Amino acid sequence: VQLQASGGGLVQAGGSLRLSCAASGFTFSNSAMSWFRQAPGKEREFVAATSRSGGSTKYTDSVKGRFTISRDNAKNTVYLQMNSLKPEDTAVYHCASRFDLSTNPPEERAQQYYYWGQGTQVTVSS
Repeated sequence: VQLQASGGGLVQAGGSLRLSCAASGFTFSNSAMSWFRQAPGKEREFVAATSRSGGSTKYTDSVKGRFTISRDNAKNTVYLQMNSLKPEDTAVYHCASRFDLSTNPPEERAQQYYYWGQGTQVTVSS
């Protein structure tokens, strides 16, 4: 199993980035996918998640209206479009997956996700 996150970088406040997470080694279309982030000195935080079909999504309150999670099951890839970035969005962003055939809103608890990627750094300057 491999989750390869990319797309991070340095951006000014108000800017945008698009993160990608390419998955392999498991049945992507049977899996809920999520993004978590961890800033220095802080605990890991849920950011967004999508159900296996993409029909149900969930966001933490601080990113609602600014971030959009999406997926392409044909490409085994999940994305996080981040707009109107703020310095407090600075963190290492990790993608994660869990087997989930339901159409329910996706899980936001980190301990429910089985596989994790290595993370990509996002730095937002003020």
